[in-house]
Parts: sequence; C-alpha cells; structure tokens
Amino acid sequence: MMTRKPLESREDVQLMVDSFYDKVRKDGLIGPIFNDVAKVNWPEHLPKLYNFWSDLLLGEDTYRGRPFPPHMHLNLKPAHFEQWLRLFVETVDDHFIGLKAEEAKARAVRIARNFMINLNLLDNN
Repeated sequence: MMTRKPLESREDVQLMVDSFYDKVRKDGLIGPIFNDVAKVNWPEHLPKLYNFWSDLLLGEDTYRGRPFPPHMHLNLKPAHFEQWLRLFVETVDDHFIGLKAEEAKARAVRIARNFMINLNLLDNN
C-alpha cells in the first residue's frame, strides 16, 4: 500500500486529479462517456480540473468557468454518478488522509448530487 499523506498543495491536487482521471478513462462504465461521447481533450481539460479542485480545497482563485453545462447533453444516469463518486473516493483514500481529503470527498458527493438534481435524476428534497 502506498503512503498516504495530508492533501495540502496544488501538487497534491494534481496527483489526485491525474490519478482519478486515469481510473475514469479505463473504467468500463464511465470511461466511454469521457472518451467517446464527450471526447474530452485531456491536455486542455486537466489544467481546468486542477484549478477547479485547487479553488475548492486550497482557496486558490484560478478556476474560471461553469462546471455543469458541458454535462447537460451526455445522457448521464445515476449509475454514472455513483461510479464517478466511487472512483473519486477510492482515489482520495488511496493517496490522502486528513481534513482536506475528507473535504474533497464531501465536496464530490455534493457536486454529484447537484448535477443529478440539475439533470432531473434526483428529487430535490
């Protein structure tokens, strides 16, 4: 097992994002959505994700954009969000411990839930 450490720097965020999206791209359920449906340009997209998570977890002010709209037309289902969340939590737990790691997981849960509400996949109550 790899050594786990507190999540505390932009380098840590990059490790989290890179490790997570490596899993996502290889995943049988959600990989095809990213690779074939959305046709994500990873060299362009990953720096946006570094900025997004660095803003949320480290208080950087580097993210510009709206994360939800690109997801509107991908025909996503609750199972896709559940798998995304499972892989995210697994990735954070693989690498990190402590309050920021717990915050990252909690924020991912809220993001998934909000996206599902916005896509009318969940009741908002």
